[in-house]
Amino acid sequence: MGWWSRLFGKRTSTEHGEHAVIVSFEQHASDPASLEALGEQLRALLGESGEGEYDGHEIAEDGSDGAFFMYGPDADRILARIRPVLAASDQLGHLTARLRYGEAGRNAPEAVFDIG
Repeated sequence: MGWWSRLFGKRTSTEHGEHAVIVSFEQHASDPASLEALGEQLRALLGESGEGEYDGHEIAEDGSDGAFFMYGPDADRILARIRPVLAASDQLGHLTARLRYGEAGRNAPEAVFDIG
């Protein structure tokens, strides 16, 4: 446990509600099926680990960018689980993860990380 966690305690779902991980991306592939397959891979990865759930994705009308949505009790663990899969994908670029440590609309703390 780091000094920050010892001082302020670990952020948990019971403290602030359900955590969220929203990954924004630029899409380099025009094949929607490959994006669906990646989404299903994320769903399986989180479901098997029990660390969260994949809630789907959105894509801009022109197909240029989009976002994946995942929720669970610990945003940091979700990101750690999905990061290698997303970083290895050649169909996505400029990946940014927004982690929300609690329910939306309740001034939950947030952090933003570049994935690749």
